[in-house]
Amino acid sequence: MADDISAANGQSQDPNAPQFAPQAVYVKDVSFEAPAGPRVAPNSANPTINLNLSTTVNDLGGDLKEVVLTVRVEAQSAEKTVWLVELQQAGAFGIRNVPAEDMQRLLGIFCPNYLLPYGREVVSDLLVKGGFPPFLLPPVNFEALFNQAAARNQQGVQNPAAVN
Repeated sequence: MADDISAANGQSQDPNAPQFAPQAVYVKDVSFEAPAGPRVAPNSANPTINLNLSTTVNDLGGDLKEVVLTVRVEAQSAEKTVWLVELQQAGAFGIRNVPAEDMQRLLGIFCPNYLLPYGREVVSDLLVKGGFPPFLLPPVNFEALFNQAAARNQQGVQNPAAVN
């Protein structure tokens, strides 16, 4: 949109301006397990849901970066797995002329936020196809998680553990 505005005003685009463009969103790997199928023991309590998220970044060469959002969500009832979904939702992002400190925030906050709705849809669809009610991944504050990880890393640098 900004490109359209600058072109309409007769201004040329600055080749050194920061640029970001999603190139592709795809499922890199997925696994669904329901050991007993959709049968759940009668009179059993609601299952406990365990959710784990992580991200990794891979350099695809040139200006392309791949961000992989790994989602592992498991429902357990009476210490038995009712269902388990493991998903690697990935995206390829074209990124150019972005300062290093902004690059880390872009890859650690914006890209996972961009991928989460796609992952939410895959998880929900798999559960429905497996005979279970849909489960919607909750909203995630990737900025808070990023800041917590940065703070932990900063504390580790400032207070290295003494080796005896």
